[in-house]
Amino acid sequence: MPSTKPYVLIVFYSRHGATADMARHIALGVEMSGVDALVRTVPDISSNCEASEARVPAKGAVYCSQQELANCAGLILGSPSHFGNMAAPLKYFIDNSSSNWMSGALIGKPAAVFSSSSSLHGGQETTLVSMMLPLLHHGMLISGLPYSATELLHTTSGGTPYGVTHWAGKDSDNPLDANEIALCKYQGQRIGHLAKKLSD
Repeated sequence: MPSTKPYVLIVFYSRHGATADMARHIALGVEMSGVDALVRTVPDISSNCEASEARVPAKGAVYCSQQELANCAGLILGSPSHFGNMAAPLKYFIDNSSSNWMSGALIGKPAAVFSSSSSLHGGQETTLVSMMLPLLHHGMLISGLPYSATELLHTTSGGTPYGVTHWAGKDSDNPLDANEIALCKYQGQRIGHLAKKLSD
């Protein structure tokens, strides 16, 4: 269970580990702002109706609950790019957030998005936008990355003003480079600072 202190919730889906690695660096940025970071993932989904995931994952971040979503002071969503869209497991989680939409639990809270793709032009920006749309329906305040994050001017891999991105490579084995790591931390700090201001 999260503490009663305000926290920024980082919810992601990661198949090969790149998005999970980004989430860890974003969490460091959140904590650099003086706000707690709560890192959560979502379970895989299957076309086999009989298949189900274990209630607690064997390793890595634990699964996010709708209650943790409702209680966050800020939210950062992350997904690999699947045909220019967010991954189905993350969309499934968001599609089940109707109770939070009806109660208005997320209205006025800051939010950001992040993504990774195997090819450099593999739909990163449209994936970011696909995650923004339901957050706008929830009444959240979307925050991008301003060019005061000067790494945006120098990156040759991931990084956009819509949210931090990562170029994972065709075998998903490219590590995050220095610019991508800096942008992850910057994005976490930015949402942490906004969450503090808006909570006050």
